[in-house]
Amino acid sequence: MSLIKWTPFFSEFDDMEKVMSDMTPAVRGNQFGFTPAIDMYEDKDNVVVETQLGGIDPEKVDISIENNVLTIKGESEKKSEVEDKNYYRKEIRRGSFFRSIPLPTKVDGDMAVAVNDEGMLKVTIPKAPEIKPKTIKIFAKQK
Repeated sequence: MSLIKWTPFFSEFDDMEKVMSDMTPAVRGNQFGFTPAIDMYEDKDNVVVETQLGGIDPEKVDISIENNVLTIKGESEKKSEVEDKNYYRKEIRRGSFFRSIPLPTKVDGDMAVAVNDEGMLKVTIPKAPEIKPKTIKIFAKQK
């Protein structure tokens, strides 16, 4: 008689779900798309967000900042597919993409700059000037 390890939370199914989610693209509505990976960091004056958008026309990418949330969306052009191809693998993702990133600090979105350098999109957003506390001098009333 062999013993079977009891797993109350079905970890085998969790592993299977992770594998399946890694293999399928993100679904938004009825459209298939992808979510670009990002790097986000800050320096003394700016918050910087970088993402790879190789092969995507920068004119087809929209960037907006609203309520300290950076949104990058666009579409990767789908070339006409040849029907008689017998694919062994088809992993290159095409179609629309969308990424919404909450920023870690208040920023001045009107001064943001986006640069595309050989497929690497770099969005530099200046931090908002901090509100300095106002000091109020107390005058003693003369009697």
